[in-house]
Formats: sequence, structure tokens, C-alpha cells
Amino acid sequence: MKFKKKPVIIEAKQYTRIGIEAEKVAKWCGGQQTDDGLIIHTLEGDHLANYNDWIIQGVKGEFYPCKPDIFEMTYEKVEEENLTERSITEQMQAIGH
Repeated sequence: MKFKKKPVIIEAKQYTRIGIEAEKVAKWCGGQQTDDGLIIHTLEGDHLANYNDWIIQGVKGEFYPCKPDIFEMTYEKVEEENLTERSITEQMQAIGH
């Protein structure tokens, strides 16, 4: 069987080496910066995000890292004024979170 992802709007931030930006991303996702990268508490346990990885907030409010090449193949930027899908907050409310 084959499946297609449902079109949902996600929030994502790229984890970079820029100090203040890296701190903002860590705070946003509740992660912990280390010498090796950013530890993110995911539904599957702790994962290490490397510099330039994207940190994604899923439809249940969970966070997980995504490699830049996979992110680029999977997602495209949505301009705020062009949103036709529900926001992630609305999606979370719809599933009872």
C-alpha cells in the first residue's frame, strides 16, 4: 500500500551555530544545548539535533529534529497571508490537546 501525507501546517525553526538564535530554538522546543548539539525530548525519547537540522513541532505539540535535506524534500514555506490550512494551534485543539 502507498500513502500520502495529509496537508498540515507545521512550525519549524532551524538550529544554527548563531548563539542567540540557537538559544531561542532550544528554549522554544524545551531542548538542552550541549557541546554536541541540541538534545530534544521527543515522543520516542531523547534525540540529538545537529547544527543546521530543523526542529519541527508536530500536530500534537511534540518536537523532533529533521535533517536539512529531508526537510527540503518534505516541506515548503507557507506565507502567513496565504494560509489556507488550519494553524498548528487549531489542529492541536481539534485533536483535544
